[in-house]
This record gives sequence, structure tokens and C-alpha cells, in this order.
Amino acid sequence: MNPSRLFIERPVATSLLMVAILLAGILGYHFLPISALPQVEYPTITVSTFYPGASPDVMSTSVTAPLETQLGQMAGLEQMTSQSSGGASVVTLRFGLDMKMDIAEQEVQAAINNATSLLPSDLPAPPIYAKVNPADTPILTLGITSKTMPLPEVEDYVNTRLEQKISQVSGVGLVTLSGGNRKAYRVQINIPKLTSYGIALDTVRTIIGTINVNSPTGTFDGPQHATSLRIDGQIKSVEQLMNQVIAYQNGGPIRLRDVGTAIEGAENNQLAAWSNNTPALILNVQRQPGANVLNVADHVRALLPRLRQDLPPGIDITPLTDRTTTIRASVNDVGFELVLAMILVVGVIFLFLFNVPATIIPGLSVPLSLIGTLALMYMLNFSLDNLSLMSLTVASGFVVDDAIVVIENIARFVEAGDDRYTAALKGAQEIGFTIISLTVSLIAVLIPLLFMSDVVGRLFHEFAMTLAVTIVLSAIVSITLVPMMCARMLSEKRHQESSTPPKGWRRLPHIVNRILARVLALYARGLDVVLRHQPLTLIVTLGTIALTGLLAWTIPKGFFPRQDTGVIQGISSMNPNISFEGMANRQTALGAKLLADPDVTSLSSFIGVDGQNMTLNVGRFLINLKPKEQRSADLDTILKRLSTVSHEVTGTQLYTQPVQDLSLDSTVSAMQYQFILETPDYDDFNIWVPKFLDALKGEPSLDGVTSDLQAGGLTAMITLDRTNGARYSITPQTIDNLLYDSFGQRQVSTIYTQSNQYRVILEAEPSFQKSESSLSQLYLPGISSSAGGSTSGPSRQPTSGLVPLNQVTVLSRTLSPLLITHYGQFPATTISFNVAPGHALGDATRAVEQASHRISLPASFQTAFQGTAAAFQTSLGHELALVIAAIVAVYIVLGILYESFIHPITILSTLPSAAIGALLGLYAFDMPLDIMGIIGIVLLIGIVKKNAIMMIDFALNAERNEGSSPLDAIRQAALLRFRPILMTTLAALFGALPLVLSSGTGSELRRPLGIAIVFGLSLSQLLTLFTTPVIYLFMNHCSETVRSWWRRLSSHTSSSDAL
Repeated sequence: MNPSRLFIERPVATSLLMVAILLAGILGYHFLPISALPQVEYPTITVSTFYPGASPDVMSTSVTAPLETQLGQMAGLEQMTSQSSGGASVVTLRFGLDMKMDIAEQEVQAAINNATSLLPSDLPAPPIYAKVNPADTPILTLGITSKTMPLPEVEDYVNTRLEQKISQVSGVGLVTLSGGNRKAYRVQINIPKLTSYGIALDTVRTIIGTINVNSPTGTFDGPQHATSLRIDGQIKSVEQLMNQVIAYQNGGPIRLRDVGTAIEGAENNQLAAWSNNTPALILNVQRQPGANVLNVADHVRALLPRLRQDLPPGIDITPLTDRTTTIRASVNDVGFELVLAMILVVGVIFLFLFNVPATIIPGLSVPLSLIGTLALMYMLNFSLDNLSLMSLTVASGFVVDDAIVVIENIARFVEAGDDRYTAALKGAQEIGFTIISLTVSLIAVLIPLLFMSDVVGRLFHEFAMTLAVTIVLSAIVSITLVPMMCARMLSEKRHQESSTPPKGWRRLPHIVNRILARVLALYARGLDVVLRHQPLTLIVTLGTIALTGLLAWTIPKGFFPRQDTGVIQGISSMNPNISFEGMANRQTALGAKLLADPDVTSLSSFIGVDGQNMTLNVGRFLINLKPKEQRSADLDTILKRLSTVSHEVTGTQLYTQPVQDLSLDSTVSAMQYQFILETPDYDDFNIWVPKFLDALKGEPSLDGVTSDLQAGGLTAMITLDRTNGARYSITPQTIDNLLYDSFGQRQVSTIYTQSNQYRVILEAEPSFQKSESSLSQLYLPGISSSAGGSTSGPSRQPTSGLVPLNQVTVLSRTLSPLLITHYGQFPATTISFNVAPGHALGDATRAVEQASHRISLPASFQTAFQGTAAAFQTSLGHELALVIAAIVAVYIVLGILYESFIHPITILSTLPSAAIGALLGLYAFDMPLDIMGIIGIVLLIGIVKKNAIMMIDFALNAERNEGSSPLDAIRQAALLRFRPILMTTLAALFGALPLVLSSGTGSELRRPLGIAIVFGLSLSQLLTLFTTPVIYLFMNHCSETVRSWWRRLSSHTSSSDAL
């Protein structure tokens, strides 16, 4: 059966089929989304609750704990962490990869509803949840500033005119605001003046709540007309608040202006952000999963001029961080490398054939296979990203193999005297099974990648599927288009020696042929030597296997290459007891130093508790670097230089790490990798964390080790003398209300408008909130029991005026944590670290584990890596299994194809030489064995065995059809297949060479893959041409020995039966 006959006989149909594949690919290209990496749906949800004025302990016990109790009961929940700080609680929920987000959302909302009755009744807003995709960072960051109006007023315009419009852009998934200064009405009370009138602060709070109402009042429904009934109950201006009467004394009104003031200000005056050190609002734009990141960013940028027209003239919008700049550059670089690889591959073909038609035929198979793959990528909901384009680049080197094998076999029949049509029929029929073997066995290598179940598996599913589709299309083109074109285009001229020697460039084919002839002759002599010394060759093969194992054991291990995305995240840390004003001053000082760096173009920064930033003494920077080619130093040098600017600003520490396209962390940390310590007793952290940090800081493989443990926060503890307080009917609730009204930015009412809502905040004057001494000026309302022995409960009546707070309480000072972290409902703290230059992540994780054992942590401590470091730990166990699974899959497929247990082993014997070449290449370039290197080795399993398949296929045919001995058959096959083997190997090598030579944006992701393939192919080419024939003969000898033994055993059994 000849599957190519139909296509050879119907050239028009074959041509139109290829045109259809080409057009489908071009159409798919225009609809494919573009991104940095495949969209990894990591099922994570965060539940955030804000309670202004609450301490970390109050947030932990009254908000976080009830939520954790309910959320922890959800099915499919794999991990729950929480952070509680002053005024904020964030619970992060990570579900199993098979959990559907819509189901997870429903369960989270149900858990929140169940916890509502246990939460404080005066929460300003119920807990809110949001889906978090750690793999997706904001694609665009805008700085919004104004020189003519305050930021709260600017935010009013941003919320109503800018944020909504950007959210409506197709592909935009989420728009958030950092450093938010939402407009509010702040009522600031002069406590001494209020006290002089004998008025309690809770009286002011009650009055403000009753004078601002916006509720239904009903209608009049008469015989003819219906009339709505409304009350003018809304506060409309600051003046209206200032004129509000809060009491009458001596026949005259006491107004709010008499005891304080009301201003338009920010809802939370402890949030701030800067755009290039100018006070600003920072707008972050994230895309929807699967959206074309470049199109989304372009549409938002195109919308900005029109949005500027809708804003007052004094508001400026400045693009700061644009992730699409590096994504575009990275994708363009990979696209260039893909084109370069195709040119190099076609160049290799031409160099070997020096025949334009013979070059065009396999040359067409490359773009047809690659472009056709784009159509199926679109159908599979893939994207054009670094991984999919890398797979196409690598594929360009070996998709041409099938075409080369077919055309070379057809050309051999032409050389033997057949016309090209007959040669095409004969050659395609003879080589058809080999093409199927090559294709199926290569896809078998990818099967383990397709079934990896963790996040890394999902990430590389797209890579493997793209490669598999390209391979299948290549095989289809090779058995359809290539034979058809050979039947009509291949030259039928025989090689004849010309009496006139060629001149100029025409001499090149003769020179190349002479070189190849000499190389072939040299190979023949070397092969004969090896065949005469087969035991020694087998020993060398065993030594190669042993050395491969040794290198695999000793080479440093990594996870995913660190990318240079052009954006650096900075975490600034100050003294735990720093004030907001002091924090702002130091943050801007750091910003000025960072902007002075020659490689920094712009930055955004913010401070305050907003759910990502959890404490007031920690700030964040997003630092944008110049394009890679314009920088004065490499990334490691820049990171180190930027980190040291904190030495120039007293009392600050700055931690930096490059923003990554792939992040598996669900919480923000100062450094890239995280290690969790968990223990039931929170006080144990104060003893053991400093010891652990000291041990880690001495490890050379670690850099920037720090902890999120902040136990040194100053706390003024007020204790009620309950006996004394009972004389005035003063309870802890009375004191709590007084303190919250004075210092907690208490939201006491809401003003509603057509486009927005504004909170009314009650507080003491700012000058009153600066010192503990203000507590001595606070007074509590006296409450006495009703006369006549009434048992109906206490009633508020002035006794001897207001009661001084310090008359019924005792003030003490203590230290308490600024941040309380839970891991699975138990107290925990996070150690974060970076990997020191010149070391691998495997070295760093091993150092952390050894340090934890060295200091002898108590048995009550539980430890675990988190996020990316945890994924690396998991991947270590999968890497060997992945390689073994690939080898087993190939063995099974080859065994089925050849109906043999022995010959697949012969083919697989080529693999150690490829692996050792890849490992030596990574060693030479000082690179760890990471996911990209492992993928390269897995691909080598598929590429390298092609040589053995071509050689063994012909040897088996010679034995079966020509009656050749195994020695003659394998020698003939090795010499006959030398040229196509050399051609296909060089094509695959040159296809991956651009990845090795790449130096542009994203090259750190591509180079390990290219190095593994190029070095693996080079060494395997050198070794397998000699070892494969020897192993073939050895396995054949083993097979004959087993058959002979079986025949003797059968003969002996037959004789016994006869007796």
C-alpha cells in the first residue's frame, strides 16, 4: 500500500489542499492572542475585609478567625493563608487545579454569608472576594497627577470617567487604583472644646448619623394623582455640616463649628502614591484570561486622548509601566529567531543538495507545517507566546527531516535510473513506514508532557501540543506534497564528470561533495575500526550512561529561568513604629535615589494598608528600566545597585526582585522565594525566627534574606478598672466607642449622589492624634442607674459631668505584632529569599532546609516552601519521572511498530549521548538544569533517535529482502544513511542555534532550551554514528542466543515427551 500514490496522481488536489492549510494558518495568525506565556488558570481567591482603626489582634480574632472557620470547610481547598494587620484582613484561598472557578466563587460567597453573623456589626463594608491570577501582572500602569486640584477630587473624576471607560475596553479584566484618595467628608473635633461644653463625643456621632438620611418615605395615592414623598435629609456641603446644631445650652445652639471643623478630604488619610515621586493615583490595568495583551494595551492607549478631553485640564495621565513593551520585544525576537531558523535550515538543505528544485521541495514543508499549525493553535485556544513560538522555532529544525528523508530516498531511485515519476512512487512507498515511525515515536516523547497535572504541566501543555501538531502536519506534507513535487520537479540528470572544470561559485558544489566524500570515507574507516573492537565500544557506551547519571546528579537544579522583563518590584521596609508622615518622607527619598539611577526610566510607589500592602511601615515600588540594549549593566548588577540606595536614606531597607511573567505565589513578599514557619504559639517566633535568619544570612547561595515577622509594634494598652467604672456605669464598650470616635477614622454616615457615594468620617483633630498624652484629655459620658430601683436598665443622665478617661483606666505600654499571619488557621511567618548570583534555586532550597535542621527547630514547628519554591520542590520529583515516562512511551511505540522487543532498545541506546551533551552544554554556560533544560532533553529523546531509526530501518530491510548478514546490513545502512543523517541533524541543530545566540528580550528563557538541543545533538551525532551499529549487532547476537537457547529447550522438551 502506498499512501502517497493518490497525491502523486492528483497534483491539483494536492496543491489546493496545501493552499487551504496555508490560508487557514494565515487566518488563525490574525486571531491568535499574544502574551508573554500561556495563560495558567491558577484557582486562587482572596477575601479582603477592611475595618479602619482596628488593631492586628482585633482583626485576627474578630474578622479573620470567623472567616477562616467557614472558608476552611470548603471542598477542594488545598491551601489557606491569612494576614491580619491594622485595619485590614486578607484571606488567600488556593484550590485544586481541577476546581472550577465559578463553583469556587459560589462556595466562597456562601462561606462569607455564613460568617456574617460572627463579624463585627459596625464593619463599614462586608468582606469582598476577588479572583487572583498570580501568573498575570498588570499590563499597563498609569500615573494620574494634578497641580491644580487635590487628589481626592481627582479620584472622583477617575472613578466616574476614567476607570469605568477603561474597564469597558474589550479584553480588560480588572482595573484597580493604588494610593486611593477617595473623597470623603471629615469631621474633626476639638476634644478640649467639646469637653468644655460638657458634650460627649458619642453624642456628635449619633447626631451626624441622624441628620443625614436617604431612605424611602412612601407616596400619596389620590383619586387622580400619585405623589412621591421625599424628605430633604441629605447633607449636601461642608457648610451644612459646620452649621449643624449638636446641643442647646443656656438657650443658645452649639454648632459643630463651635467644637470642630468639617473638611473635604480623603476617606483614608494613610494611603499615598507617587508617580515619579509626584503625589499621584496609580491606575493598574489587567487583561482578561485569553485576551490579546498587545491589542488590549493598544486600545487603552488609543482611548487615553479622548479620556483626557473628558477630564478637567489640570489632570495629567502618564503611562508608567507598560508590560507589552517587553512582551512585544520578546515575541518579535522569537519571531525573528524563527525566521532565521527557517533560513538556516533551508540553507543546510541547499548546501547538501545544490539543487534548487530539490531545495524548494523540502523548503516548502517548513513554512507549510509551521503556518498550518497556527490554525490549529487558534482552534485549541492557544496564544502566540514565548513557549509556543519557541516550539515552532525548535520544530523548524526537524519538521524538515521527514521531507529530507523522502526526497533523498526518491533521489536515490532517480540515480539508479528510474524516471522521477516512477522514482517518486517507489521511494514514497519504501520510506512511508519510516516516516510513520519517526512521527509516531516523536509524538510519543511528548505524551508525558501532555499529561503533566501540575501548574508546570499546564504551562507546557501548549508547548507540547504545538510541537505535536507541527510534527503531524510535517508528516502529512512529507507523504503528500513532497512526493508529488518530486514526481514533477526533481532533476533526472545523472551526475557526469565534466571535462571542463567549473569556475567561480559553480565550484562550490564540487568542493562540498568532495568534503562530504572525504568525511564519508573517514567515517567508513572509523566505523570499520569500531566494528572490529565492539567490546570496547560497548564499554564506552556504558561509561556514557554512567557519566550521564553522574552529571544529572551533580548539576545545579533550577526551576524556571529568571526573566528580565524590564520591570523591578521594590519593597521598602522601615522601623515598625514609624509614623505615616515619616514613612512618606522616607519613601519619597528612596524614590528620588532610584530615579537618579542611570538605568531607571520611571517608577510608581505607594504606602499604606490596601490589602496588598499590609502594614504602614512597608511600601512598594514598581521600577521601570531602560530597554535592555540601552542599559549600562546587567540585571544582577542593577538589582544590587538599586538595593543599596537604602543605605543613603536613614532607617530604610529596600528589597528588589524582577517582575516575572510566571509567578506561582499568592502573597506579596520582599524576595522572590518563600519558606513558611508554622507553630501553635506565636511567641515562639520571637525566639526562633531571629536565630533562623542569622543562620540563613551566612549561606552563600542566599541573598536578601528577610522575614515578614513584625513583632515590635508599640501598643498603648488601656485597662478598665471595672470596679471603679461600675460606679459610673462605664463599660469597655463605652471606652471602645470613645477611642474609635477619636482615633479610628470611624465612618459614621454616607452621603449619596447620582454618580458616587461619600463617607462621613469622625475623628479628633489631627494634632490631637499625635501623642499618647491626648488620652488625659478624653472624657467618658457618665451613666447612672434609674431612680426608684427600676430594673429596666441604665439610662444616660449627667451625673457630675463627664468622667475623665484616666480616672477609670490604667495606661500601659507593650509590644505587639504589626502583622499576624496564619497558614491553615495556625500562626505562621514567611521567610523570603533570593538566589545569590552564581547559584541555583536547588542550592538555595537545600541551604534553607539544612539551616532549619542546624538550629534544631522545636518539634512544634512545621515548615514548608511556598509558591514558586514549592513548585520547584515538586518538580524535582517529576523531572526523572518525566524523562523515564518519555523513554517508556517511545519504547512501547517502537516495539509496536517493529514487532520487536530488541530493536527499540537499540534505538533508545542513542539517548545517553544526547543527555550528556545537553548537561555538558549547560555546565559550560554555567546554567542550572531547569524546566527548559529538561524539556530540551525530552525533545532530544525524540530528535536523536531519528538517526537510529533511519539506520536500523534500512539494516532490517537489507536482512529481510536481500539476505544480508547483520554485520553487512548495518554497515551498509550506516554508510548509505550517513548523508541524510548528517543533513537532518545539522538542520535540527541550525534550527535551535538562534535560540543559543539570542540576546534580546526574553533570551534567558530561550537559551537553556537551545543549548540543551545544540550540544545534545552535536555530541550524539559524533557518538551514535559509531555506537548504534555496535549495539545493533550486540542486540542481534543476544536475540540469536535467546532463540538458540529456546530451540534447544524446545528440542529437549520434545525428546522427553517422545520417551
